[in-house]
Amino acid sequence: MYQISKEPYGYKLTFGGTIDINEINRWRQESSTVLVGAPKSFGVLIDMRTLGPGGLRPDAQPIMVEGQGMFRKAGMERSCVILQSATVTMQFQRLAHESGIDVYERYINAAAHPDWEAKATAWIQNKVDPGR
Repeated sequence: MYQISKEPYGYKLTFGGTIDINEINRWRQESSTVLVGAPKSFGVLIDMRTLGPGGLRPDAQPIMVEGQGMFRKAGMERSCVILQSATVTMQFQRLAHESGIDVYERYINAAAHPDWEAKATAWIQNKVDPGR
């Protein structure tokens, strides 16, 4: 499952369960529609706390990379990914590197940081690195 919501800082993307090729294609299409008329610059919070290891199917991964690039081209300045699995964290760090957004993206382990949302929005809005 996925959700896209508009937030004061930009967009919040939520991914959970298992994401297959059909669902990631729906996400890409909806993202394309949502990004029409996006602010000149914005941030993105990606909540993947309920996405399990292997939750993003291999055939869906290239579409995720495309979608990440689409957000960047539309004006995304910074993003922050919230995770609870080391496996999923490594997977998304690799995908961010492939899409070229890794310089603008940070990762927070929600299990280790109960204040993950405050840390994420501080990064997105004010460039306060959550790892520092």
